[in-house]
Amino acid sequence: MIEILCTNDNGRHAAEKGSTLLELSRRICTEAVDPKTGKRYPVLAALVDHKLKELSFNVFFPHEVTFIGYNHPDGRRTYIRSLCFLLQHAVRDIYPGKVLVIDHSLPSGLYCELREGRSGGPAFRPDAEGLERLRARMREMVDADLPFTTEKIPSERAEALFEAQGQRYKAELRRSLGRYFCRVYYLDGQVDSFHGPLVPSTGYLQVFGLMPFHKGFCLQPPSNSDSSKVTPRRPQGKLSAAFKEYSAWCHTTGIGGIGTLNQKLLEGKAVKLINLCEARQERDYARVADQIYAQRDRVKIVFIAGPSSSGKTSSSLRLAQQLRVLGMLPKVIELDNYFVARERTPLDEDGELDFEALEAMDLELLGNHLNTLLAGGRVEIPRYDFKRGMPFFEGNYMELDENNILIMEGIHALDPAMVPSVDQSRIFRLYASALTSLNVDENNNISTTDNRLLRRMVRDYRYRGTSPEATILRWPSVRRGENKYIFPFQENADAQFNSALMYELPLLKYYAEPLLRRIHPSSPAYTDAIRLLKFLDYIVALQPDEIAAIPPTSILREFIGGQTL
Repeated sequence: MIEILCTNDNGRHAAEKGSTLLELSRRICTEAVDPKTGKRYPVLAALVDHKLKELSFNVFFPHEVTFIGYNHPDGRRTYIRSLCFLLQHAVRDIYPGKVLVIDHSLPSGLYCELREGRSGGPAFRPDAEGLERLRARMREMVDADLPFTTEKIPSERAEALFEAQGQRYKAELRRSLGRYFCRVYYLDGQVDSFHGPLVPSTGYLQVFGLMPFHKGFCLQPPSNSDSSKVTPRRPQGKLSAAFKEYSAWCHTTGIGGIGTLNQKLLEGKAVKLINLCEARQERDYARVADQIYAQRDRVKIVFIAGPSSSGKTSSSLRLAQQLRVLGMLPKVIELDNYFVARERTPLDEDGELDFEALEAMDLELLGNHLNTLLAGGRVEIPRYDFKRGMPFFEGNYMELDENNILIMEGIHALDPAMVPSVDQSRIFRLYASALTSLNVDENNNISTTDNRLLRRMVRDYRYRGTSPEATILRWPSVRRGENKYIFPFQENADAQFNSALMYELPLLKYYAEPLLRRIHPSSPAYTDAIRLLKFLDYIVALQPDEIAAIPPTSILREFIGGQTL
């Protein structure tokens, strides 16, 4: 017998060596309880000494175990991975010869396409009847409660299986890693690979939806706020177009997944790739500047918004540079200078100061200043003292001449409620985010959230004195603010700018991997550190001489240093 410390009930439980986590869960903890809401969720996976494990995992030694449900980020990832395999199986049953490609995430779910023959083949869009057949087949397998199983097999065998299934990117990834064995999963005779654990069986996947969209459809997982319902349909046309445009460009360069990217780097083509990516991004900044310039008789203000570490600051500077090329004279106001005095700052649900709430800004003063500037007047711009928690004035006056244009950057810049008194036709709104369209393989997309987390971790450690552990632990709070104040308004943008660069994950691996390895196993950040390290393990890192080739004006220099903007 061994002892298991279960954090769900803070109890110590005797268990027979070799017991599975599923057996322990049925005896100790059948539901995970959300500590904030008190809601109960079926157990989907477990954290064993802070490492994510599937419920089929056998325990042979004493462990600390936390059983998790859909309320936990890793529980949601486990559910969604399993749902992707369920959909993959249904596609092979209903559309033999078609290959499912899960391209990227959207507000309504995961955007999926069916490809003819191979993952790089032409898209095939199922009609309403076809989607209903897929949905019905998925429901049949859920009702049958089929088990998910796993084993390690030789990588050469896995490559052959994936090639035979038309999954070229999976096969390329295996070849680029050069490992002897890899783990695969089985469902009712079908084989696939997933980069993380799955639920024990299809019976756990009671909630899902399929929604037609663009050239394919959205796979809708349960809603984060109510796991008994699917994620609702949300506006996503502009965001999807930005994803698709970047994804199409990646394919034209011959890089469809991490495997082909790794191969380019192993062939010594990193510098050529860096130059190509930077040239393309410069054209994107020029394109946005052209849009603004075409409306220069009307537009006098540019608002830039985006989530954390999306490169808003660099984008503001790069855009200003392109506007100067066109003969315009940009001026910049930092929205942070319009915070209210600390005693007027609203409180969040935990009773803490909420600096991300719209009410934390002096909206009346901001609106008055913008209207005065648009009318040709002169205003004194405040400066905010974050130590004392109050604004002050030091004679910083501003006015807008004929060729001037005002650039402002902040999390509320797309929310019409920020400056309702200002003529909205005078404002151009730009949404910037790192929309990573390069995937690990056909049905394992790269999280844009994880990409931004790695950016922030590297920057905060190098230039803000923040440990990687602190960045990870702060991230859920950052995400809550984004979900509340940024993402609901992203479709309000007049233009979307994708700050992702194809070579950035190999770059971030070079800087982030050593930082993540320092996080102690006892830390609550260890679970995410292990998950990110496992993901980075699929990527070939850039070398110092290749990093030196990144131009000083690159957006990535905002995070690794050496920027000259």
